[in-house]
Amino acid sequence: MAINRRLLILSTIFALAWTGVRADDATISGTVTLGAYSSVFQDKYTAAVVKPFMAKYPKVQVTYYPIQNSAQLLGLLRAQKSSPQIDVAIMDVTLAKIGSDEGLFAQLDPQKIPALADLYDVATVPGVLGRAVTLDHIALVYNTDAIKSPPKSWNALWDPAYQGRVIVEGVPDTTGILLTIIANQLAGGDPNPEKLYEKGIAKMVELSAAVQTWDPKPNTYPHIINQTGYIGAAWNARSQFYNADSQGKIAAVLPAEGSIFQLNFINLVANSPNRAAAELFINYALSPEAQKAFSEAMYYAPTNKKTGVSPQVLERTAAGKMENMIAIDWLAVAKIRDRLSEQWRRRVVPASR
Repeated sequence: MAINRRLLILSTIFALAWTGVRADDATISGTVTLGAYSSVFQDKYTAAVVKPFMAKYPKVQVTYYPIQNSAQLLGLLRAQKSSPQIDVAIMDVTLAKIGSDEGLFAQLDPQKIPALADLYDVATVPGVLGRAVTLDHIALVYNTDAIKSPPKSWNALWDPAYQGRVIVEGVPDTTGILLTIIANQLAGGDPNPEKLYEKGIAKMVELSAAVQTWDPKPNTYPHIINQTGYIGAAWNARSQFYNADSQGKIAAVLPAEGSIFQLNFINLVANSPNRAAAELFINYALSPEAQKAFSEAMYYAPTNKKTGVSPQVLERTAAGKMENMIAIDWLAVAKIRDRLSEQWRRRVVPASR
C-alpha cells in the first residue's frame, strides 16, 4: 500500500512537470518588483492584475515601480545591470529588443511559464526575449457632438469639412509613425520600410494643412473632448477610458482599412534575485484570467488566445478583429525611425504653416 502511495505521488509530480505546471507554485515566496507605466495604466493594472495575483499567491509581494516611458525604464535597467533591483519589466517592443540585445533580459522558460504556449503569434517577436502582454492599436477618434455619425474610414481625416480641426501627435511620437504607415497603405505605397513609406509621407503632407497641431498639449484626448478639435488619431485603450470618463464626448473607431498593433512586452530581468516569484507573476500576467481582467478594465486587447472577454470589450478593442490588423515589422520600422522623423521635419510639418 505504501509503495502504491509513493508511486501515486511520483506520478503526480511527473504529470505536473510534463504539462509545464510548477509543482511548487503555492510554496513560492518573495518580493517581485515590477517596472511598468505610471498614471492610469498603473491604477488599472494594479487593480486588475497585481492585487488578484497577490490574493492568489499570498506568499509573493509585488511592488509596482512606476515609470513615465519605456526609455526611462531601459536607462534604469542599464544602471542596475550588475545588481538588478527590478525583476519584471513591461515596455515597448522596440526598446525590449534593445534590452534583449544588451543582455538585460533572460529567456522565458515554457516549463515554468506554461501560458507562453497559448499566446497569439503576434506576441512573439524574433530577438525579443519577453512576450507581448498587451495589444493596443491606433484608433480614429472624434468628438461626438461635432460628428454625429461615426466615421468609417481613415480617409475621414482628409475630409475638407474638418479643415483646421484635426488633432494628431506627430513624429517622433509613435502615433505619427503609425499614421504615416496607414496613409502609405491608403495611397497604395510600397510597404517596405526602407522605402520610407514615400507615398504615406506625401499623403501626410496633404493632411498637414488641415491639422490644428502636431504637438497637442498635454495630448490629443482633451482637445477632442473639449471640441478644440473634431477628429484625430490616438491610442484606442486610453480613448476608451476617456470615453467613459468624459461621458461619451470622445469616441474611437477601428476603420474599415484596419489599424496597427502596438506591443507592450513583459520581460524577465536577467539575474533577477527573485526569479521563481518573477516567473510565477509573468505566467499569471499572461494567463487568460489576468488578460481578461485588464482588457475589461483598460480595453487593451489580450495576447492569450484562450482569453474569454465580454461582447462589450470585443466591440471596443481589436480582440475580435485580429484579421483587420495591418502587419508590420516593428524592428524594421525602428531602424528607419530617425530617417522617417527627418522626412517629417523637412516636408510634413512645414506644410502646415
